Order: sequence, then structure tokens, then C-alpha cells
Amino acid sequence: MLELSSSSGPIQTLTDLFTPSGHGLLGPDHLWVFVVVFAAAVVVGAATQSIVGLGLGLVLAPALSLLDPTLMPGSVLITSVVMPLFMLFHEWRHVDWRGLAWGLPARVPGTILGAWVVALLEPRALAGAIGVMVLAAVALSLRSFRVRITPGSLMAAGALSGVTGTATSVSGPPLALLYQYEEPARVRATLAAFFLVGSVLSLATLAAGGQMEVRQVVVGAAAVPFLGVGLVLGRALRRRVDQARLRTAMLVVVTASALGLLVQAVLG
Repeated sequence: MLELSSSSGPIQTLTDLFTPSGHGLLGPDHLWVFVVVFAAAVVVGAATQSIVGLGLGLVLAPALSLLDPTLMPGSVLITSVVMPLFMLFHEWRHVDWRGLAWGLPARVPGTILGAWVVALLEPRALAGAIGVMVLAAVALSLRSFRVRITPGSLMAAGALSGVTGTATSVSGPPLALLYQYEEPARVRATLAAFFLVGSVLSLATLAAGGQMEVRQVVVGAAAVPFLGVGLVLGRALRRRVDQARLRTAMLVVVTASALGLLVQAVLG
């Protein structure tokens, strides 16, 4: 049975829910600073994902980890469900359904492993290890090392994205590196479908384990209008991105994601 747990009592005002906990850089007196930075991170991340196919998690997850880590990973996962819905509304015809058929089932065991990691292991160590692995994969890509899209590579990427998505809210790099040579619309649509189903699985697994708080759900839901703003901005800029530029942009975004994870590992 899915269950949301709350650490602050049954009756909370919206102000209470959005007030920083004090476990990050911001304290309870910095409510409006938190709101402004949070909204900006959502808009920038959504615009990036609308253009490249990923980016929301890599911008928002490090921001929330620094501002108020008690909102992780639930709030980011909420946005990771809504944003793909927006994108698929326009580009569902370009989804690689065969790739989904191989990659999504493999995400299930990865998601379970990720939930176990959240419950039992030190998140900093995991973030650091994932960051190093992603940087190594980017380095191989720059040396023209290309992984073919096969059932085996799709299952491996799906499983790894389940672990990273559930434990750190950043699930895009494994799939992005696999699809980096594909046509832009195909990349965006396929990644959106992966993110949608995968994020729902991650949310359900965390909720079943009592690792989702009411604050995380409310703050994640409040991001929806800013997702819309970012989507509009991204679509306006998307026409300038061809396949070569898309690959370059994806590698930059994935590298930034890895560096963000390493910063998270160092700063905790």
C-alpha cells in the first residue's frame, strides 16, 4: 500500500510547507529566496530538457540538494513525471517504442536497487561514484567510442537509470549517451517516455517504503507552472538545434550532470 509520510504534523500551512528546513544553505527566514531560486531552476531545467531531451533533473536536483536536501528526491521526481507529459503531447509519434520495450522492464530492478540505496547507503558516496562513471562515458564518447542501440545496451541503460533516478533524481545520462547519435525529435520523445514511466516507478517505490514526505509532493506540484514557462522557452529555441548540435549539447548537459553529482558528493 502506498503511503505518504509527514515529519511535521497533520496540519501545515503552505508557508510551512515551502519554508526551508535549515538543513541546507537556506534557513527558515529565507522563504522567498528559496521560492525565487527554485522557480528559476525549474524554468532553466525545463527549457534545457525541451531542447536537448534531458536537463530538468540535473539543474533542479543539485539546486535542491544545496538549498534544502530534505526535499530530495521526491520533489524532483514529481517534476520528472509532469515534464515528459508536456513533451509527449507534441512529440509522441517520434518515440522509439522498440527501445522502450527493452529498456523499461530493466528499470524495475534498477528502481528497487535505487530505493534500497536511498534507505541504507550514504548518498554522497553513490553520487560521487555515478558522477565518475558518467564522466568516463563522456570521455569515451569524445574519442568516438559508440555504443550501438541493442537489446543488451538498452537493458543496461534502463537498469542504470533506475538506480540513479531513484537514488539521486538524475536518470538521464545513461540513456542520453546511448541515443546521442539519433535524430533530435526521436531523442526527445524517447527520453521523455523513459522519464515518465521510470519516474512513476521511482515515486511509487519510494512512497511504498515511506520515503516520500508531504512537503516533497507539494513543492514538486508547485513547479508545474514554471515547467510550462520553460517548455515554451525551449520550443522557441529548438529550431536552431540540428543533430550535430544536439549531440554536442547533450554531452555538455550530461557532463554538467556528472559534475553536479560530484559537487553533491563533496558538499553532502
